[in-house]
Amino acid sequence: MNFKDKFEGIKKYFIEVFLEGKRITWPSKKDTVKGTYIVLITVVISAIFLGIVDIGLAKIIQAFLK
Repeated sequence: MNFKDKFEGIKKYFIEVFLEGKRITWPSKKDTVKGTYIVLITVVISAIFLGIVDIGLAKIIQAFLK
C-alpha cells in the first residue's frame, strides 16, 4: 500500500464522518436544558446521600475504635 492509497483512505474516512455528522438529529435547546437540570439534580442528591452515608459510617467506626 503506497502513500497515495493511504491518503485516499484517510480522505474517504473523513468524508464519511462528515456525511454521518450531517445526519445527526440534534436535541432542541429546551431538551438540552431539561436534561442538564436532571443531571445536576441527580448529582446533588447523590452527593448529599453519599455525604450522609460517609458521616454515618465514620461515626460508627469511631464508636468501635473507642
